[in-house]
Amino acid sequence: MSAENSVQNQVSAEEWQVRTDLAACYRIIAMNGWDDLIFTHISARVPDADDHFLINPYGMLFEEITASSLVKVDLNGDKVLESPHPVNPAGFVIHSAIHAARHDTACVLHTHTKAGVAVSTQAEGLLPISQISLIAIVSLAYHDYEGIALNDDEKPRLVADLGENNAMILRNHGLLTAGPSVADTYLLMYALETACQIQIMAQSSGSDLIHVAQPIVDGIQAQAAHVMKGLGGALAWPGLLRKLDRQDPSFRD
Repeated sequence: MSAENSVQNQVSAEEWQVRTDLAACYRIIAMNGWDDLIFTHISARVPDADDHFLINPYGMLFEEITASSLVKVDLNGDKVLESPHPVNPAGFVIHSAIHAARHDTACVLHTHTKAGVAVSTQAEGLLPISQISLIAIVSLAYHDYEGIALNDDEKPRLVADLGENNAMILRNHGLLTAGPSVADTYLLMYALETACQIQIMAQSSGSDLIHVAQPIVDGIQAQAAHVMKGLGGALAWPGLLRKLDRQDPSFRD
């Protein structure tokens, strides 16, 4: 593609910034080992176009994704900007449902990590046994498994189960977070994923687990907001971008 026809020259500066952050998020998920080959998704709302979203080109590894390669689609998953890359319609059922219903949500992140899926199979779900688990639990929902996300009829149930929460455990499936920015959505997933890893490790010891007292759980949201200055993205994200730039800045292409 010529410089004149580059994706960056076809979109607003605000959209390009979201593209850069979203591509960075894909790279960070890969760097953490939380990707599942090509089979999960992170989507971001296009600024000033509530019904348009950015999502990964189906078939590219997360470590390969760039700002330019992200595909812009509408709520039906149809492309609204020319792209040579396909989109996985199955994965977009989950994302389009949440984007359509939650206009406060700018990004939706979904994973199939081993720890996340393991906890999703447990009847009690995520347990209040670590400090970081409390960060996730205060805004955590659950959604029962209905098979591979191909059926639009599942959307209202998915949205109803999420409610006003920003994190969800998809039973027998994986994890999901949604937030007002790519950075905040990633930070929520970091908390949820880390809490799941800790839970599986703690359970493997065979010892009785100590649950945090409910009054502490009830008060953790205000404490976390004070320490993290909101959801934490503004604090941690710039450092993560600097790390990516040192390792491989091609996500910005």
